[in-house]
Amino acid sequence: MELRRAAVSYFLKCVTSALCRIDCREYREALSRNEPMLVAFNHVNFLEVPILVGHSYPVKVTGLAKAETWENPFFAFLFDSYGAVPIKRGRAFTEAFRMMREAVDDGFFMCIAPEGTRSKDGVLGSGKPGIIQIALDTGMPILPVAHHGGERFWENLRRLRRTPLCFRAGRPFRIRVEGRPGKGERGEITAEVMGRMARLLPEDKRGIYAEQALRDESECRYLDFL
Repeated sequence: MELRRAAVSYFLKCVTSALCRIDCREYREALSRNEPMLVAFNHVNFLEVPILVGHSYPVKVTGLAKAETWENPFFAFLFDSYGAVPIKRGRAFTEAFRMMREAVDDGFFMCIAPEGTRSKDGVLGSGKPGIIQIALDTGMPILPVAHHGGERFWENLRRLRRTPLCFRAGRPFRIRVEGRPGKGERGEITAEVMGRMARLLPEDKRGIYAEQALRDESECRYLDFL
């Protein structure tokens, strides 16, 4: 399986590098400095997961993907190669959480897009609280990662141009909360997490978290920085 993961990572790196000029040094350095974490990233289009996985090798990185993706044999092969966890929308999260826990115990960084859907224009969308619950249930820290440039991919492809893509990584943190947070508290924690991602983006891509992005670490009520 390790040989297969290496081959798939090499394939993904070659393909994405042919299509894009990728600067992910900051992301790679963050992985090398830390133990396995939840990687919270902004979801613009299909590019970021192949890049996050392919350009991180030999560090083990995987992520969540909608279960319908496995209906395509080619994507099923790719996703199984790096241990992606299928999510069945509208169904219990128990099985997916078990698989995530196993991946983490096996030394994988777990990529999660808190927005839950693609923005397409690169503007950071509203975050969902699911990553908060995962972080609390697993006890894992969160590494904020954000990229920009991918929103122009299709336009550049039509013009036969490579797309410049820049991936940045912030300071990792743990969520600090007593007991099980209620709905309001989960919303506040999610805003702080999204603010750390927004801080890594150009000002015009920060969306509703523009103000949150300006806050210093000392102003984050629920985050303990590592």
